[in-house]
Amino acid sequence: MKLTEIQDLIKFVAKSGVSEVELETKEVKIVIKTPAGRKNEAQVVYQQAMPAQQYIQAATQQAVQQPSTEVKAPATTPPIASGNDESKYLTIKSPMIGTFYRSSGPDKPLFVNVGDEVGPGKVVCIIEAMKLFNEIESDIKGKIVKVLVNDATPVEYDQPLFLVDPS
Repeated sequence: MKLTEIQDLIKFVAKSGVSEVELETKEVKIVIKTPAGRKNEAQVVYQQAMPAQQYIQAATQQAVQQPSTEVKAPATTPPIASGNDESKYLTIKSPMIGTFYRSSGPDKPLFVNVGDEVGPGKVVCIIEAMKLFNEIESDIKGKIVKVLVNDATPVEYDQPLFLVDPS
């Protein structure tokens, strides 16, 4: 089962209000549980059919346990420039659940800074998911005007990461 299929399944379960879903194939077993009364939070147990079985819980559980790490940029930071409307900007969103990193290592330069030009195929960040480091590329052309996530913090699927001015 592909990662995108698993992500779509998680989104579907979270939106549907179902409390538990279990899916099993020859290669994989997936159990998705949502806590009672919390429609948008899901816990995922991913079990591969291998001699050393692995249980992996999605970063959504981390977000439930550590709500203070969630970035709420519009409430805590001033507007980009007085009078500017952020609706004219495009967003680069997270394609997966994981941990957001702005550079490939602590001593390495950042992939992009505010003011940098990006285009389709330009790496803007890395998201670590299940011990895999995934380079996230821009699919739009423009100029980075705002970074919406702090370095080394958990991100959700489809969470906005950057604001880009397409003009």
